[in-house]
Amino acid sequence: MTDVDARGAATGTGDRPRPRSALLALCLTQITSWGIVYYAFPVLNTRITTDTGWSSTATTGAFSAALIVSALAGIPVGRILDRRGPRAVMTTGSLLGTGAVLGMAWAPNLPVYTAAWLLAGMAMAATFYQPAFAALTRWWGEDRIRALTIVTLAGGLASTVFAPLTAALAEHLSWRGTYTVLAAILAAVTIPAHALALRAPWPALSVHVTQQPDDSSSVARSRPFLVLAAALTLNGFAMYAVVIALVPLLTERGASTTAAAWALGLGGAGQTLGRTLYATLARRTGVTTRTVTLITAGGATTLALAVVPGPYPLLLLLAITAGMVRGNLTLLQATAVTDRWGATHYGRLSGLLSAPVTIASALAPFAGAAIAGAFGGYPALFAVLAGISAGAGALAIASARR
Repeated sequence: MTDVDARGAATGTGDRPRPRSALLALCLTQITSWGIVYYAFPVLNTRITTDTGWSSTATTGAFSAALIVSALAGIPVGRILDRRGPRAVMTTGSLLGTGAVLGMAWAPNLPVYTAAWLLAGMAMAATFYQPAFAALTRWWGEDRIRALTIVTLAGGLASTVFAPLTAALAEHLSWRGTYTVLAAILAAVTIPAHALALRAPWPALSVHVTQQPDDSSSVARSRPFLVLAAALTLNGFAMYAVVIALVPLLTERGASTTAAAWALGLGGAGQTLGRTLYATLARRTGVTTRTVTLITAGGATTLALAVVPGPYPLLLLLAITAGMVRGNLTLLQATAVTDRWGATHYGRLSGLLSAPVTIASALAPFAGAAIAGAFGGYPALFAVLAGISAGAGALAIASARR
């Protein structure tokens, strides 16, 4: 398929429900689920290790294991989504997430705490972006980019809302008490929202006349799919390593920890801004051009951070620009399957495509620190990551369907 043809890939057009209540609910539940299951951990981890005596390596390892479980569980979850829709999947995921957070809160030892995180990984697979993207892709059809943009803009507020809230709770409660309160919030918001707002009919898909239906197994084994998965995995590793390593890079450049943290936070704001621009980019570019452009832009910002020593305002601008690129890359991955192979098997193919990316993101913190140590510091790490992004861009070119 050419880039021009890809713009009209099958999306199941025609009459379909576009339940606004579902979009509103998914915005709310993405903020809450990400904020509690994911972003509360870095806020509370120091308190957890201080109180329990567990090593930071062990607790962080449990968190990373949850991301790997999420990646693997996302594949069968995607199959269920394709057949039955999001209501049962996401409601069950909310129940699992609540149980997992309570399990963390009252874990008597490290093995139980780790088991709770593995359960949280299953909850992530059933409640985070992938099932929400599958729901919106099917319900909104050709207007999916607008819906996906809205829900990712909301999801970008998760750390803004819940990192300060978690810190405020921890000032008055123990980490166990804080997690207990957060579990109650998670249950009160996400369980009824998923159970009650995701009841719209799950539409059958028609196939657009310009696109022949692809069997999901043959697509998953095809060269374009495998090369695209490799490109997104390398790029995901580089981008997640950049996020984790930005603060130590800037402190090596002479910035204070507070100034470096501000750069990281404003980079998150840049993600939100970047997502508002994706629809325009999608209208004006073909799918391969768009993929290569965004991956290359991410590598360019990483290289700039590697070689520019300062001053701080320039480094801050680069961090914000890098965040804008990451925001677009989130939507690029959300639409990668539909833009190329249609929406018929979106859940399964998206799960297969995102699984290695999620695993790479789980490994990025450890691998990034190891590379920085081996190559003599964080500027060298960023140079290596820029090279990885360049390789990802080359693979993206090779992923074009012909």
